[in-house]
Amino acid sequence: MGDSEGFLESCGEDTPALAYELRLFISGASPNSIRAVENLKAICEKHLPGRYKLEIIDIHQQKELAEFDNVIALPLLIKKSPGTERRMIGDLSDTNRVLKGLGLIK
Repeated sequence: MGDSEGFLESCGEDTPALAYELRLFISGASPNSIRAVENLKAICEKHLPGRYKLEIIDIHQQKELAEFDNVIALPLLIKKSPGTERRMIGDLSDTNRVLKGLGLIK
């Protein structure tokens, strides 16, 4: 995560209108944060190739965003769109749980 104030990973300029907008709040380079980033990127690349925008926010560098989004536990994934907002806490190692939270499986 380094010195960046936030990291935005886009699937490209031609992102479809129904692209998944994801915001992952982390706490520096903690082991849980690193696992959450790695797990989420792997899930997105496998199940949402070309259909997602991922913003990774280190709360130590962007505390105001954490306050704005009412972050109470870390790591925290917020699915902003499509559909209703969903929140998932943890290192996102349970792929099925993440896919359900994203609405990709029932």
